[in-house]
Amino acid sequence: MSSERLIYLPLGGAGEIGMNAYVYGYGKPGKERLIVVDLGVAFPDMDTSPGVDLIFADISWLKENRDRIEAVFITHAHEDHVGAVAHTYEALKAPIYARSFTANIARRKMEEYGYPEETVQILGPLPHQQGAGPFMVGFLPISHSIPESSSLVIDTPAGRVIHSGDFKIDLTPGVGEPFDAALWTEVCKDGVKALICDSTNVFSPDPGRSEASLGPAIEELVSNAEGMVVATTFASNVARVKTLADAGKKAGRSIVLMGRAMRRMIEAAIETGVLRDFPKVISPEDARAVPRENLMLLVTGSQGERRAASAQLARGKYQGMEMKEGDLFLFSSKTIPGNERDVIRIINQFSEIGVDVVDDSSGKYHVSGHANRPDLETLHDVVKPQVVIPMHGEHRHLREHVKLADTRGYQGVLAVNGMMIDLSGNKPKVAEYIETGRTYIDGSVQIGALDGVVRDRIRMALNGHVTVTVILDEDDEPLGDPWVDLIGLPETGRNNAPLAEVLEEDLSQFMGRAKAATLRDGDKLNEELRRLTRQSALNEIGKKPEVTVVVSRLS
Repeated sequence: MSSERLIYLPLGGAGEIGMNAYVYGYGKPGKERLIVVDLGVAFPDMDTSPGVDLIFADISWLKENRDRIEAVFITHAHEDHVGAVAHTYEALKAPIYARSFTANIARRKMEEYGYPEETVQILGPLPHQQGAGPFMVGFLPISHSIPESSSLVIDTPAGRVIHSGDFKIDLTPGVGEPFDAALWTEVCKDGVKALICDSTNVFSPDPGRSEASLGPAIEELVSNAEGMVVATTFASNVARVKTLADAGKKAGRSIVLMGRAMRRMIEAAIETGVLRDFPKVISPEDARAVPRENLMLLVTGSQGERRAASAQLARGKYQGMEMKEGDLFLFSSKTIPGNERDVIRIINQFSEIGVDVVDDSSGKYHVSGHANRPDLETLHDVVKPQVVIPMHGEHRHLREHVKLADTRGYQGVLAVNGMMIDLSGNKPKVAEYIETGRTYIDGSVQIGALDGVVRDRIRMALNGHVTVTVILDEDDEPLGDPWVDLIGLPETGRNNAPLAEVLEEDLSQFMGRAKAATLRDGDKLNEELRRLTRQSALNEIGKKPEVTVVVSRLS
């Protein structure tokens, strides 16, 4: 038996949707040569990560094994797959490979951080392959909601592995390559050891619908609208943006692209040749001279993002454009779980203006980019793998996907973030567990999930904050009374007295009776002042705030 092994290790994206990061390795245990598949981000929310800009997988294990990494391969240009390439490059310093459109997006990210464009290398689809240590890796085209999405064909000394990436079975995707069953059958005919597979829509029982099926309904909606039409979708869904723009053009409307991400994606698609015949667009400045009934704006912000074009239009004006009563706003998108509150806020703001809002509750104006349950079954049967390992999903998705594989005669393996799977031989097993977590981009710095920054921020948001200042003289005697500064707390408490005065009175009494030993012991004094402040606040307002104690000693 060979002393070398083939391993699969998810660091992000297995047990959650977002911040995808997967590792494959081959070699002697602990010395495997490695490749990384995707380095994506997740987006924060005010409940769990207030003030954070982006989140990506903790790559500490990769940094520790940086000298073993051969290359990074990016399956497609969605943020949850490519968004962390620039944030992680300094730590990993491995060559990055992507197809042309994805490379265009990745290079723009790298350039923002001062990295040259050659850090991202373009690799064409199969039969092109890239050697990476013991691996030969090729991009196998597959349909999704962004151009040039690809699965990875990973050839190893232990057999062929297929990493599906995000996908759907779409024969008429509009922009990008259709699913080619013949090509897939040819690639898989000699046997596939493992299919690592998208699980997002495993609970959706009906076959997925094609992107091309949306055109007639959108055209009818736009042509019947009387005022200005504004539509939002995922900026990366180039095919949908084109469908919307074509509908506007057929209705005799001038097309305006609004939002940096929307413009960037369309520019990249045109530059790389994946998008042709896109209707002519005009600038927001030129649009002001066009009658409202002859305008169609395509805008960012389908998930309610506060700084995106949709939210700014809902609050007033954006780039000189303003929505009015009788206009139409279309959400040609699905609201990602967790974003409902932000989207509903925008819908209500538009309603107050008198704008008619159409969402996807009818199912007529959006189709998913992920494979539904019957489409997962189709891919299983085309690939015919020895093992199916679900990825890209919450735990419930992964577990259901394992059940689906098992009931259809395929061996399913449940692997979540940090679970290293040994794929050698015919029976996969857990080789070891790797500590995983999250890294936050907070302003211009990276912080770990266990650093306490976000935790303290949440606690201050929930409980408010008190700063206690005390001055001691040369003999460690109080010099004047303590005073407090309050942030995020009510001005008065149960006794209708100013909260600051109540706290200061209690603190002053404590300082007057404190023993000399306590006043000399900085740590003990800090702890007593903090404890008393929290208890006094609890008595007055029913909350224990976060407390910072500042003791100044005159020398």
